[in-house]
Amino acid sequence: MRTYLLWGSVLALLGVALGAFGAHALKDRLTEDMLAIYHTGVQYQMYHALGLLGIALLHDRLEAKKLVARAGLLLVIGVIIFSGSLYLLALSGIKVLGAITPIGGVAFIAGWACLAAAAWKERRL
Repeated sequence: MRTYLLWGSVLALLGVALGAFGAHALKDRLTEDMLAIYHTGVQYQMYHALGLLGIALLHDRLEAKKLVARAGLLLVIGVIIFSGSLYLLALSGIKVLGAITPIGGVAFIAGWACLAAAAWKERRL
């Protein structure tokens, strides 16, 4: 599915750029704790960008296309909320942003559950 190939590619591109930015431009500006939080955002963004690329490849091969598409949407939402909130927390120091992060985590879990359900329904595997 072109949409998730595009999302996965763009999120991976941004993950590399944000990771490099964090490693070079932020290493002397953030505390170790805040840099670790930022790094966690980059890691999860990259993991789920790769997941989106997998979803793009699997979409047309699995029968439960709606579940696969829903999985992709939930991973995108998860990256925006989970990683986005961690970036904002690390850069701003506003601790309340950490309360939003688990919502993104739930979106990740739901996305992977949708993909697992699509695989479970597959008769050809």
